[in-house]
Amino acid sequence: MLEEAQQRTLKLQERMRQQNISKAVFTDESSIAYLAGFWGYLGIDFGRPTLLVVDANEAPIVVTPLMESEMVSTMTWVEDVRVWEDVGQRSWGRALGDIIGQVSGNIWIERNYIPAIVRNFLEDTYPRAKLSDISPVLAELRVIKSAFEISVMKQAGDIAGAMMAAAHDSLKLGVPEYESALAVINAGSRKSASFLTDKGWDRFVSPMIHNLQILQSGSDTSMVHRRAGVRTYEKFDPVYFCFCNMAQFKQYKLGFDRMFHIEDVTDQARDIQELAIAAQQAAIASIKPGVLAEEVAAAADAVYQERGFETGYRVGRSIGIAYLEAPELKAGDKTVLQEGMTFAVDGGISIDGTVAGRIGDSVVVTATGSEYITDYPREILLSKV
Repeated sequence: MLEEAQQRTLKLQERMRQQNISKAVFTDESSIAYLAGFWGYLGIDFGRPTLLVVDANEAPIVVTPLMESEMVSTMTWVEDVRVWEDVGQRSWGRALGDIIGQVSGNIWIERNYIPAIVRNFLEDTYPRAKLSDISPVLAELRVIKSAFEISVMKQAGDIAGAMMAAAHDSLKLGVPEYESALAVINAGSRKSASFLTDKGWDRFVSPMIHNLQILQSGSDTSMVHRRAGVRTYEKFDPVYFCFCNMAQFKQYKLGFDRMFHIEDVTDQARDIQELAIAAQQAAIASIKPGVLAEEVAAAADAVYQERGFETGYRVGRSIGIAYLEAPELKAGDKTVLQEGMTFAVDGGISIDGTVAGRIGDSVVVTATGSEYITDYPREILLSKV
């Protein structure tokens, strides 16, 4: 992981030199993990910025709170780790200002991800400097996944599969939704632990699956992103599991969704779910190098339209070390697909207050088409007897 992160940083520095970018300040957790190889503590939400400053020609520098410096220094390959404290003169602003120095031109930041507290500091300290966006430069590197990254994502896919199997096993009459969520967390954490050791960098990777489970049952399945509650399952209930904020490993995040039905399925629910599956499969069948991102979305939309439905959903999104990366599989995105891109690809229809059909998988673009990263039957799924 750390060797990979170091090589990414070297590639970024080369791009920066090519575009006459002297220095960039990274503040997004996914970007810092991608380049410096560390993450995992209470950061900006608790008023404690962590920053990675990448110079085009010199070694990068990490700025981190003193209380986190031991863990950060052990996790990262970056040698220059500078610390700051909550009180006194050793503030993060002073540390960052010392690194940036005098600026009369551009300061390169992640425009859409920089915390307000850091942006305000830069604007107040360097009122004549222009804050330019480094994000597109880094995004070009992140869009094609290496063999190492794909191998980690496939491990995440195995973890997600264990989570979905546990979700399926949990479905019984009278069981509350939260019990399914607990089963998912338990199965995913145990599977994740099977890929880890307590040695070296690995020991900092927690196997724990976390975040609130996206789960709806009954007529609430039309709500898309409701969280698990105390409602108990009834016969014919559809039950929807989305793992998009849970299925991850070593910071690599997948999309993975399935719809189940308790004991049996109504005709309407069957029709809607079969439509979602057909649309998703049409989209996946269209994926191959040279195809435009919007053409994948069009393939799914054609299935919906043929059966009299319209959807405002995107069909998919690029996945990786962040929850959302570019490109997206939607109308207007003319990105040309390339081998090594990874996507979450969804099928979904909601009928408000009634029922929904949904399915989602993660795939990697191959030389001839695509390959599944996640796997679970793509059919009408009933609870087990």
